[in-house]
Amino acid sequence: MPVRTTQITGSGGGGPVARAGRALSGLPAACHPLPALAVTVFTAVLAVAAGHGPSGVALAAGAVAAGQLSVGWCNDRADLRRDLVTGRRDKPLVAGTASPAAVARAAAVALLVCVPLSLAAGALAGAVHLAGVAAAWGYNLWLKGTVVSWAPYALAFGLLPAFVTLGLPGAPWPPPWLMAAAALLGAGAHFANVLPDIDDDLATGVVGLPQRLGARRSAALAGLLVLGSAAALVAGPPGRVSAYGWALLAATAGALLLASRCPAGRLPFRTVMAVAGADVVLLVAELRP
Repeated sequence: MPVRTTQITGSGGGGPVARAGRALSGLPAACHPLPALAVTVFTAVLAVAAGHGPSGVALAAGAVAAGQLSVGWCNDRADLRRDLVTGRRDKPLVAGTASPAAVARAAAVALLVCVPLSLAAGALAGAVHLAGVAAAWGYNLWLKGTVVSWAPYALAFGLLPAFVTLGLPGAPWPPPWLMAAAALLGAGAHFANVLPDIDDDLATGVVGLPQRLGARRSAALAGLLVLGSAAALVAGPPGRVSAYGWALLAATAGALLLASRCPAGRLPFRTVMAVAGADVVLLVAELRP
């Protein structure tokens, strides 16, 4: 069976400035902007709820934004060969609106910026955040095609609340239920995010856990993980479960059930993002000092 390939375009005529502009115009899209923005906003909201002042919120959000940019650009550069084979014209590197060298440099610069921003929150907080960023880079460069492909997501998301709270005076760790909820949400997001690309992944030799399980089982597992995340947020804090908590659980279960009927599309991942947004509202209510 012949292998389909796509040539990188966009390196045609024009002067050096024009060529440089074409090579850089796709950089924003190559960083996976929507997930990066979602995680950054989540961090900022969590920092506010945990009691950070404006400077602490800005520092935490800035460090996470830099880390997310580095991870997104690293992901697109690492996937270039596979994206060419599968004809992913929606990817800037395949479409020719960003050059491989520019994306690689952008990933490196963002990572270098992430290090001092993370450590500015404190040595322990910075080390925790950088461990999460390292896990995400490990996924991009190696673990994506292994049976533990879910682990970097679980680790990186699970450590995010710790980065936020360890930056507070006294460097307190977050409650275990919060880290568990974040880790479950991250693992669920991994399974949901991979669903539309399972066939292309298998065709190019990427055999992570979702690819081994198949679309339907991965969609079901994504739903269970996200529902478990919501349950941890609802049942974890001391005291009675609020009406919003019960409503969140019911709405999460219903939305995930509907999304599981379309495992091949983007609906499961969008549902996970919507549930994450609802979770943020509950977190603000639970953590506000």
